[in-house]
Amino acid sequence: MHGGKEYVGLMELHGDVTDEKLLEAFKIFTGDIYQVPPVRASVARRPRIRRVYYFDVIERDGRYVLFRIGCSGGTYVRKICHDIGLYLGVGAHMEELRRTRAGSLEEKNSVTLLQVYEAIAKYRETGDEKAVRKVVHPVEKCLDLLPKVYILDTAVDAVCHGADLMVAGVSMIDSDVAENSEVALMTLKNELVALGKATMNAQSILEASEGMAVDVTRVIMHKSTYPPVWKGGLQRVQ
Repeated sequence: MHGGKEYVGLMELHGDVTDEKLLEAFKIFTGDIYQVPPVRASVARRPRIRRVYYFDVIERDGRYVLFRIGCSGGTYVRKICHDIGLYLGVGAHMEELRRTRAGSLEEKNSVTLLQVYEAIAKYRETGDEKAVRKVVHPVEKCLDLLPKVYILDTAVDAVCHGADLMVAGVSMIDSDVAENSEVALMTLKNELVALGKATMNAQSILEASEGMAVDVTRVIMHKSTYPPVWKGGLQRVQ
């Protein structure tokens, strides 16, 4: 939900604008921008900072502008189109929008429901998983861009039972883990165990001798997938 997004959209200008002025507006709305969510929105209408990584004109036909935009999660593209219209002094609105990327998942790698149906039917008939594995990604694929904390096998089942991750259970950690950042807890085999928020940055976790490293918010792996080797809480294994 919080990962970056990419969209291809169609904006209609309400008046005539030169190519030069249009490109100038796209440049101004690239980078960190202030945005007030539209009236029809699921969040409070207060100014927020959102980041536009790139904002390009693909094609133009008179007042219709086909564009591609990459932005942070929670950015309202229809509001950007409206605000560009205000900046240009002619008005504008978003005519169409298509999401082409969410986090590490790209539209070009998507499949149809018919392909999923056929793959499952083949699996039920033959027991062969190959077709299913071609159309269904493992859950770990969704987390390619999320910082990761790799935990000891001896800590896995404790986390699966709802325990927070203590520093004693950390084996390795990505260097970009920051305090209060969302992280994925992974086994040493690169399997997803849980999601949580880091209570310290990566360096502090590595240097600490005790204490909580990650506040677990959602457990993904089933209990007892790994053997339980804990009692009364997560323990350091000698």
